[in-house]
Amino acid sequence: MKQLTLIITFCCLVMIGCNDSPRLKTVKVERPKYTIVIHGGAGTILKKNMTPQKDKAYRDALNEALNIGESILKLGGSSIDAVEKTINFMENSDLFNAGKGAVFTHEGKNEMDASIMYGKDQNAGAVGGVTNIKHPISAARAVLEKSEHVMMAGKGAEDFAEKNGIEIVDPAYFKTERRWNSLQKALKSEKGESVLSEDEDKDKKHGTVGCVALDQDGNITAGTSTGGMTNKKYNRLGDSPIIGAGTFADNATCGVSCTGHGEFFIRYTVARDIAAMMEYGGKSLAESAHYVINEKLVEKGGAGGIVALDQEGNVAMDFNTEGMYRAYSKPGERVVKIYKEED
Repeated sequence: MKQLTLIITFCCLVMIGCNDSPRLKTVKVERPKYTIVIHGGAGTILKKNMTPQKDKAYRDALNEALNIGESILKLGGSSIDAVEKTINFMENSDLFNAGKGAVFTHEGKNEMDASIMYGKDQNAGAVGGVTNIKHPISAARAVLEKSEHVMMAGKGAEDFAEKNGIEIVDPAYFKTERRWNSLQKALKSEKGESVLSEDEDKDKKHGTVGCVALDQDGNITAGTSTGGMTNKKYNRLGDSPIIGAGTFADNATCGVSCTGHGEFFIRYTVARDIAAMMEYGGKSLAESAHYVINEKLVEKGGAGGIVALDQEGNVAMDFNTEGMYRAYSKPGERVVKIYKEED
């Protein structure tokens, strides 16, 4: 009997020891105080076509954009402020196809689109086809906060922005030589004329900028801004100003900003599709983003990528092209990448 008691006691101790084993414990990772993720467009972005100077210029710009948003979040600022100010910086840079760096339409104009969405209440604002608003993302925020509508376009959006104190500039402000030359080459190509491409034009990009941020209050905001497609016609609008296609945010799931061939992102409501997989399918952000971008979109023939984050500060930067200007930052961690081979 004494021997049996010893055996039972030994077995109990072994079981207790196993339950205390670190391998069996569930380690809960604490949510970071804040997280911010950005993109500057996706496409055939190849290292062999990038000079060291140009590579550095893009990485410096991505780092500075992160610095702006992170400085707001660190001090307890709102995710919507962080997203707006971060995108403002990228709209001021002629490196990216948004704001100052916007491409030209077939008619030789710069027509810009933008949208922003607040994950706490899913309120959203967007503008499309604007030509004189220095910061379209700020106009989108004004639509969100100061109107009963979600989207405004063209002259009406411009008038609304001006009445609400958004900076208006002469359309000539947006004209850059590089983008103008790209239009001329596109026009020649359209006519069947031969075009000699410079190194910087070898990369085919879907130019857009975007930002998603999670603040210390747990609120997610997503925003996207673009100059559209070179040589676009008929006041074409892409996915960037369309909620659910190019931009989406919901505190319960995630925030997403897209860049790519807009028609595909519109048809397959890419931003919302990622969130829906999380909401209805119980999938993680990583699983949802990978499936939508690298399986579903590829199957449909769409090219591009997304940046996204969820309530726990998990980040996704998925794309099905050769590269995407992308970066994220959270306390103690920062990543800046351009090429596919960096993953």
